[in-house]
Amino acid sequence: MTKLVGFSGSLRKGSFNASMLRAAVSLVPDGVTLTTGTISGIPLYNADEEEAAGIPPAVAALKEIIVAGDGLLLVTPEYNNSIPGVTKNAIDWLSRPPADSARLFRDRPVAILGASPGGFGNILSQSAWLPVLATLGTRPWFGGRLMVSRAATVFDANGQLIDEGIKTQLQKFLAGFADFVKAKPKA
Repeated sequence: MTKLVGFSGSLRKGSFNASMLRAAVSLVPDGVTLTTGTISGIPLYNADEEEAAGIPPAVAALKEIIVAGDGLLLVTPEYNNSIPGVTKNAIDWLSRPPADSARLFRDRPVAILGASPGGFGNILSQSAWLPVLATLGTRPWFGGRLMVSRAATVFDANGQLIDEGIKTQLQKFLAGFADFVKAKPKA
């Protein structure tokens, strides 16, 4: 059984990216599970707070979800043509302390996808994540890209994925990523 984990990089109640992640849970191929975590409750990173109080409970919980998986699905919005601050903040916390970062990220397969109300999907956000993922030592999957544009037409008012073409693309994306996760890198 291949265990994928994922989280949405948005805190918004009606987030298209949270909706995309929920849809992904039901569309993974046979032999694959997808467990979701959340960045909700993660405070702004402050080294003084880390030194005084350690890792916040919301960060510790998300760390354990990520470690329990074989691959990480980052479902990210795009804000102002780049990485959302709340998502980057979560990654910054997850990489703390530095001695624990490798446990979460070193050689971990990662796939990026996302949805946007705009016409270009989240192409700039996905590209902006690549140096961050390289710095963390992850193994990004480049076998497929899924950047859903005009997301308000893809989901209904309840956040259900209603576009059959996007459903098919998401299924193919998940199957490709799962195959990548199953294939161990050559030593």
